[in-house]
Amino acid sequence: MVNMNLPCVQIRPSPFIRSKSAALGQGLRTAGVMLVFIILFLSLVRLPARAQTAADPQFQSFIAKLWPEAQRRGVSRALFEASFEGMAADESVLAKSRRQPEFSKTLPDYLSSAVSARRIETGLAKAAELGELLGQIEARHGVDRHILLAVWGMETNFGGFTGETPVLRALATLAFSGYRGDYFQRELIGALLILQEGHVAPQDFKGSWAGAMGQTQFMPSSFRAYAVDFDGDGRKDIWSNVADALGSSANYLARHGWDKDQGWGFEVLAPPGATATFGGNYGPFGAFSRFGVTRADGGPMPETGEAMLLAPTGENGPAFLVTRNFKVIRSYNNALAYALGVALLADRIAGGQPLRRPWPVVEASAEQR
Repeated sequence: MVNMNLPCVQIRPSPFIRSKSAALGQGLRTAGVMLVFIILFLSLVRLPARAQTAADPQFQSFIAKLWPEAQRRGVSRALFEASFEGMAADESVLAKSRRQPEFSKTLPDYLSSAVSARRIETGLAKAAELGELLGQIEARHGVDRHILLAVWGMETNFGGFTGETPVLRALATLAFSGYRGDYFQRELIGALLILQEGHVAPQDFKGSWAGAMGQTQFMPSSFRAYAVDFDGDGRKDIWSNVADALGSSANYLARHGWDKDQGWGFEVLAPPGATATFGGNYGPFGAFSRFGVTRADGGPMPETGEAMLLAPTGENGPAFLVTRNFKVIRSYNNALAYALGVALLADRIAGGQPLRRPWPVVEASAEQR
């Protein structure tokens, strides 16, 4: 907003207009004053816009130094120059990179939002709408469809919001600032290669403030390693193509070790001392059964396989036996709260019931991030 400290201009027409010429003169004077006011106002409004688009010589010098590596990786000179022409660092991205607020929600609050009734309802609708596609993805990659839907729901609310920040500007800003060393320099060159290969149009190349892209929120390095052209149209389009987006997530999880013969785990009822006894280590399901751990839904324990006992809020809250597939979910986002959100949302989309044991009232902790 522009704060104009200008003197108030008062226009008081005479109550006694003697002639048409006097009226015309008064009108011209009024129009003149208004014209000057408008010109001055517009000039002041435009000044900040020009300042925001002016290229910073230091920023442009930094970008120029990236050219040899970009050229070595296969980026064309024409694309490189067109991508950064007139670009300046994005102050909003820098502000977000400097602001690292403590995670403010407790785990129960986070999960209440992650596994909301509306999100479950949308997931159920998407499961019905995309049944054939999800079956094809399961057959090709071996990843459970409900897990894929839950990841999609957690990342972008089923494609509802994928981010509006230009990816190149976000990555260039973070690389220029030195945030996380040279990580964002590598991601920036990877992003240029995505454009070079024609997977997305420049005007559609948008994502989060940190450069995570599309309906799956892949960083450029993850895109180049795991994105797939699931529908075979020659492009890996995770921005507008649901088949490519979900297929890419499935490929990511599969290549990080997803076991199609196991789920992620399930809620259990554990006797006192169980968490201390098993110490967060993987063990056969039979060992947990012998200690008195039972499934909360009353079902039988698996006869084969291993799991780890997880009690995020201690013995007073829900407990879970989680397989190594839960660790695969955490490879997508290492936050415990995120992984539990995906797992529990997937269960509800699959028709499962809410947790049997309520969450206790707890304070937020670093582990929940």
